[in-house]
Amino acid sequence: MKYHLVPLGCQMNQSDAERIRTMLERLGYEPSSREEDADILGVVACSVRQKAIDKVYSKIHKWNEWKDGRNLLTFVSGCMLPEDRQKFLKRFDLVFTINELPNLPDLIRQYGVVTPAALTGGGHGGGAEDVGDPTAVQAAPRLFTPSLPTGPHGVEEDIRDGFWHVKPTYTSAFEAYVPIQNGCDKFCTFCAVPYTRGREVSRPSQEILREVGDLVARGYRSITLLGQNVNSYGLDRRSNEMTFARLLAEIGELTRGHDVWVYFTSPHPRDMTDDVLETIASYPTIGKQIHLPIQSGDDKVLIRMNRNYRVSGYRRVVESIRRILPDATLFTDIIVGFSGETDEQFERTRAAMEEFQYNMAYIAMYSPRPGAASSRWSDDVPQDEKKRRLHVLSDLLQETSLAYNRGLIGRTLPVLVDGYDRQPGYLSAKTEGRIPVRIPDPGGELIGSFARIRVTDARPLSIFGELVDAPATVVTA
Repeated sequence: MKYHLVPLGCQMNQSDAERIRTMLERLGYEPSSREEDADILGVVACSVRQKAIDKVYSKIHKWNEWKDGRNLLTFVSGCMLPEDRQKFLKRFDLVFTINELPNLPDLIRQYGVVTPAALTGGGHGGGAEDVGDPTAVQAAPRLFTPSLPTGPHGVEEDIRDGFWHVKPTYTSAFEAYVPIQNGCDKFCTFCAVPYTRGREVSRPSQEILREVGDLVARGYRSITLLGQNVNSYGLDRRSNEMTFARLLAEIGELTRGHDVWVYFTSPHPRDMTDDVLETIASYPTIGKQIHLPIQSGDDKVLIRMNRNYRVSGYRRVVESIRRILPDATLFTDIIVGFSGETDEQFERTRAAMEEFQYNMAYIAMYSPRPGAASSRWSDDVPQDEKKRRLHVLSDLLQETSLAYNRGLIGRTLPVLVDGYDRQPGYLSAKTEGRIPVRIPDPGGELIGSFARIRVTDARPLSIFGELVDAPATVVTA
């Protein structure tokens, strides 16, 4: 019996999907690359963007049509607004949040599905192996919403700690995501995350260090620490947890002397302090790349977004990055066409983007999300104007990134080879600053290894190179 999982949205959802895979495989299910061959079909949803929600409805519409011809169990998890969750309950067999993941075996048992582990009599299957008559693969459809267990520290903390205890089934043999935090306390007016993931909860640092240590021991080359606001890590547990800077230092010591790059995403500009940057500078294994969302270059728009910083404060953080980490690349997020954004306010965003010279910017046209505060305001910037503003910033990003990339021509750089390029005969790789690289494929097993390249050409957002040394050791300190 097989399962097929469709993760949508951000890296946190990708990480959540790896833990869902673990629970399904404990029950005896095998992964299937084709949803047509699966007995269980699941989506890790993202309510942050309407396009992602539209994909969820498209999937379940098709899957429910398949039920006329065969037994099939469907589920949805991930980031779900209450409004979306209520709609999903009418379409999916099982609906659960990622915090409820430890209950998944019981959900399947309560639904009436016999797992492969039960049919073979093997393993405990997370407590779901005793499911009744093995001849009845599926009972009459019914919805099941689990009751949430309580613990000494309350429902939220107990369940989230339980979710983090599920060891992920990593989808890569050399790149991994490690969640350090869940939820968000910032309540930006455009964002639905506090309503889909709840308030900030920091994962115990000893669990994080164990997972990172295990990945390093297994030879992983790239590790990304995940959280909605990673640099507020530990603030919800001030009495018994370390700060984000201290966590980075512990990871820097743990990885010292190993061939690995450790990254994190995403920090909030309000909480980015020099001690974090100095820690990054102190450890060669912590990647010199900073993702610092600005969202807007206009103070009044930032106030309406409830970002709790001004452009002047953001500028001070960037100046610290340039001073302490002169070789670091700088990425950002920007929203164009936010409610009430005028031409003059957009022009300030364009000027800010030109000033800060980003290597990469993820630019999105504003769309209201139910539950977020701004959904009650007028979405008054015409769609054509949003598209124009997006193109203006995209063109500017092409210019600034190209200027930086041209400065790399002739340099020899370490890269992590991460796959085959779309162009036959080439490999794709990334620099320490996460700039995409295209290199000729010499044959052999280079994917998942470090190599050294000489940069031969540059394009906007990417560079070209030739191999100098492969495989290579890139960390010596």
